[in-house]
Amino acid sequence: MKTNSERKHGCVSRVKTGALAYSRVTGMRKRSTLQTAEQDTDTGSLLDSDPDLKQRPGRGGGGGGGGTAAAAAAAAAGGRQGPEVERSMGTPFRRLGVMGKMKRMLLWFLVVYVSVPIVIKLCPSIQAKLVFLNFVRVPYFIDLKRPFDLGLNHTHNYYLEPEEGTRIGVWHTVPAHMWRDAQDKDGDWYDGTFSSAHPVILYLHGNSGTRGGDHRVQLYKVLSSLGYHVVTFDYRGWGDSDGSPAEGDMTSDALFMYDRLKLRLKKTPLYVWGHSLGTGVATNLVRRLCDRGNPPDALILESPFTNIREEAKSHPFSMVYRYLPGFDWFFLDAITANNIRFSSDENMSHISCPLLILHAEDDSVVPFHLGKKLYDMAVRSQSLSGHKVHFVPFHSSLGYRHKLIYRSPELPKILSDFLGSAPPVQ
Repeated sequence: MKTNSERKHGCVSRVKTGALAYSRVTGMRKRSTLQTAEQDTDTGSLLDSDPDLKQRPGRGGGGGGGGTAAAAAAAAAGGRQGPEVERSMGTPFRRLGVMGKMKRMLLWFLVVYVSVPIVIKLCPSIQAKLVFLNFVRVPYFIDLKRPFDLGLNHTHNYYLEPEEGTRIGVWHTVPAHMWRDAQDKDGDWYDGTFSSAHPVILYLHGNSGTRGGDHRVQLYKVLSSLGYHVVTFDYRGWGDSDGSPAEGDMTSDALFMYDRLKLRLKKTPLYVWGHSLGTGVATNLVRRLCDRGNPPDALILESPFTNIREEAKSHPFSMVYRYLPGFDWFFLDAITANNIRFSSDENMSHISCPLLILHAEDDSVVPFHLGKKLYDMAVRSQSLSGHKVHFVPFHSSLGYRHKLIYRSPELPKILSDFLGSAPPVQ
């Protein structure tokens, strides 16, 4: 048996051992608590710096506190690898966001792509506006009453009424050598110049823009420098002219202008020049003139097409729908529903006057093959038999495209050869 002294000594030893163990456990708990707090602080700062990684509030009470506690628990479970894990998880989330945006854009594109044919079919008037483009007034902010602002200081602006209550804007540019005499002159003086021997060109412009379009103004200057009078106008619905556009009204306006000029000219040649959509107006006009027995002295077509359906199908704007099943039904039939035809190919069998066709090989608006096809039809036309029919191509390397044939240094010679003699420049 142990003595009382031995028992007392053993109890003291066990007490000391228990106290030491308790202190060790307490220290470990304090260190664990401190590490957890540090990790909680690190995790919290990471969440605050990156909003994409913030945790949503928990369902249990505490709201944001619940989210912080969850983050602290995740950090404690993952040790120091927690932030790296979260950063690596953020990358696929961001990549998924970009893919989502692309899918959304693709969906919107498909909706628009499918909607356009349906809307045009349901509202054919939209297709008519796309054919005429009369609402596009390029260049902007020009005053059509002041042609001299565009360098045409020998041009008179005036207005006529093809029908009562309908007014159209007209320009008359005299031959360039008359520019000094033309200063500050009124309409009577300009009308009086028609008594000279200088030929007159009635110019019919294409769609969009106005009679003040840049490439049109440059052509007036070229023709004026060659000794021609140039008379041009804006159809109803274009520029500062009244009314709304329609093929029949465009042809009527052209006929009105032609007849008015013819009354003022005695033996002076009168030529009709059409460009782009204006070639359709020009062939409509000349067909009517030939049908009634007074054709013009010549017809000049710059960048012409066969008919509006073939032109619309060849236009670059139709590229995204050209091979869509039902393209004709959706788009081309909508044009026909607006009574828009511009059938120059049919008109060729009714025209009986000299014909000159000018076309650039790199024309992307009215493709070159359409002008060549129209020429082939004209050559086979019985009504044009015995008349000069010329086709002048311009190589693609020249870069004249759809509007810049006026830049050709060969144009004066082309015109003089075709019209028989050079205009009487003084």
